Amino acid sequence: MKRGTLPGKALLWLLIAGLISALGGASPASAAESGDIPSVIQQVTSSVVAVIGKPGEDGGKPSNRFDLAHGTGVVVKSDGYIVTNAHVVKDMSNIVVVTSDGKSYPGKTTHFDEESDLALVKIEATNLKPAEFAATSDVKVGETVIAIGTPISFALRNSVTVGIVSGLERAVNSKYQLLQTDAAINPGNSGGALVNMKGKVVGINTMKFVDYSIDSLGFAIPVDTVQYVLNHFFTYGKVMRPYLGIELEESWEAVVGLPTQEELRVAYVDPDSPAANAGIKQGDTLLKFDQSSIKTIIEYNELMKKYLPKQTVKVTLKSGGQTVVREVVLGEDTSGGSDWVQSSDGSYIDSDRGKTRIGDSHFGWSLKYPAGLIKSRQTDEGNNVLFADSKGEFALSVTVEEKQSTDLSPVGLIRKALSKSGDTVLEKQYVDRGEGSYAKIVGKTSSGSYYETRAFLKGSNIYYALLYVQSEENYKNSFKQNTYLDLLDSFRLTFDASDEALKDISVYKDGDTSYTNEYGLTFELPTDWSEDAYSDEPSYSNKDHTVQAAFRVTSASSGDTLDAWTEREQKRFADSYAEGSRKMVGWHEFELNGGISAKENRYSAAEGEDWETRHSIYFIKDKYKYEIDVTYSEQDGGADLEDFLRKFKASLSVSKDDINTSLGFIQDEHELLDPDRTVTLRNEKYKYSVKIPETWESASAYYGSEGEEDVAYSFTGGMFEIESDDRARMDDVVEELEQSYKKSSENDNKFKYESTDATVFEQPAKKFDVEYKKKKAPYKETVYVFAKGNIVYTVTMRLEDAANTEANASRLEQAFRSIAPD
Repeated sequence: MKRGTLPGKALLWLLIAGLISALGGASPASAAESGDIPSVIQQVTSSVVAVIGKPGEDGGKPSNRFDLAHGTGVVVKSDGYIVTNAHVVKDMSNIVVVTSDGKSYPGKTTHFDEESDLALVKIEATNLKPAEFAATSDVKVGETVIAIGTPISFALRNSVTVGIVSGLERAVNSKYQLLQTDAAINPGNSGGALVNMKGKVVGINTMKFVDYSIDSLGFAIPVDTVQYVLNHFFTYGKVMRPYLGIELEESWEAVVGLPTQEELRVAYVDPDSPAANAGIKQGDTLLKFDQSSIKTIIEYNELMKKYLPKQTVKVTLKSGGQTVVREVVLGEDTSGGSDWVQSSDGSYIDSDRGKTRIGDSHFGWSLKYPAGLIKSRQTDEGNNVLFADSKGEFALSVTVEEKQSTDLSPVGLIRKALSKSGDTVLEKQYVDRGEGSYAKIVGKTSSGSYYETRAFLKGSNIYYALLYVQSEENYKNSFKQNTYLDLLDSFRLTFDASDEALKDISVYKDGDTSYTNEYGLTFELPTDWSEDAYSDEPSYSNKDHTVQAAFRVTSASSGDTLDAWTEREQKRFADSYAEGSRKMVGWHEFELNGGISAKENRYSAAEGEDWETRHSIYFIKDKYKYEIDVTYSEQDGGADLEDFLRKFKASLSVSKDDINTSLGFIQDEHELLDPDRTVTLRNEKYKYSVKIPETWESASAYYGSEGEEDVAYSFTGGMFEIESDDRARMDDVVEELEQSYKKSSENDNKFKYESTDATVFEQPAKKFDVEYKKKKAPYKETVYVFAKGNIVYTVTMRLEDAANTEANASRLEQAFRSIAPD
């Protein structure tokens, strides 16, 4: 069995509105009752509209004002509700809807559901003609249908193609079944109506296959799915999908579209999901859902349209060789994007109703709320923010340079402003307004754009407010110019935290910096903390590097739970440190923001007289396990650190919307590693092999081994090293070590060693037993020097007192005994 993929060369092309350069021409219309077609078109065309707007921004850069996207919509209510494809209006701003009579209306996306690829757009209009929907049972294979839409160009709105219903209940890379047609569907037809010869909608056009060898293969969302989504939109405000918490695997026959009698298999169970709570396990076979038998994933999705969250269902499964029935209380699936709402002006900058100003509390500036702008960029430090006009006409940025000068003269400030400007200078002056004085530079770039830079001095910080206008036409438009200047004139070097109409965009909260990483995790750290650039995993340290916070995210195995995971982590810690050198506070359960269940523990390990502490937080969210470790020396603990931990925990949250969409399965290596499993290393140059535990890490660079021929491995609290030399005599190597150890013991009374003769691998050897009772990380070390042939081998085994467990000592001994010189 394997998961479903589309076969062959065919490229599935979602007809994203406005991609006018897309390939694929119209196929010839199928033969139809041409005498009836004009009357059907006349009946339906007034219910079909064109949708146009600005496509999503690319990389935060304002797009060209003529860069437009378009698609089609169908009127479903007379007061201005229009259904279209979700992919048509996703990230589209400044929506305009044009009706069949040529009238245009501003539009707003009110409901959005990516799972079904359907959305609602609202315009302020009355007496529109809603389309009529056909009954699902009336749709027949072979019947004539008409596709109405806006293909290729916005100028071609309400174009018509004719074909037949080629197939029903098609599974084509979609959550639900689709209707197949050979009516020509082209870019811009998305969201349009597919109607029968009675003038009733049988589907909403959504996609087609494009390939040089494929023709007349289009798809529409069938009327039953459309009505299901619309009913939920108007009843609940979103699609209220039930959530079971399983991933299913279907048979090979189902994947390639053949009839199958093989049941669905449970491939994954979300931890703490309704399925997990009901006892459904990975590997179970799904026999029945209530009284329905389903064999494919798309049949399962279709069946789930009958249910709502909080309903109880009986799931019959084959589990462990037995047939069992599990009662499941369905949860709510929030992954479909139904809560997405566009702002009223179509610009997407916030739904901050009641906000009249915007600013940064940390840097202490504010300005008039930039309605119609998109906050397209803000640096991690928060010292630069860019707002861009969704029409691509102008942009505004605010930059703060800290710790510059407290006594800049007007000329000095002008020079600072000039450094942020460029090309031709049209105006240069110092505007004296007391505390609000600024240097002003107006100029023109070589590309014909205009800019105005204003530089302000407050304390030792310089603030730059820069306005960028794309073209001379826009810059010299008096109405637009007044709008631009009004925004610039509103800039102030103040921030009134008590003003509820003032939106704070600072990345610093209560003296902290807010971070959101690729895993959807948001957290706050003090402003003097910085990211560790060379760490394998995301980690941050305070300015003294005495406290560190590290973040580790891995995928949760099917059926894994928070309790089982934390129990394994506790055992791993206990196995790594000797009993007298470790301590644990114990588990504490709490909830993160959003009601996420979490557990924390505090581990400490002795490093001589010092104790290193690790405060670990664990939680599972959806498919991922999050571990956060705050490490510090016990001597650095105290009230301040406890206060930091309290605030840090309170700041933690996870949002699906912030997770990188490319994030896939991340293996937790701890679940795969067997601490006793070994790998064999072969050294051809020095003619030996050795078996090293798989959990040990290569440490040649750290321990200073010379060349690739030497072996050095480390683990928590210990190391193992083999050095080889084919140019030295064994007596010389022994003498050099003897002298080194002797000097160390004479200089430090905590360093002691003893040398004895030994026999290893049937060869005479010298053995050194070293004990170093230093204050930090005391250790014992055993060194063997022996020769075979013309090669001298030096094997070093070190184990810190804190890690001197029976298991660690045994692995070191086994690694040594595995050495096999030729």
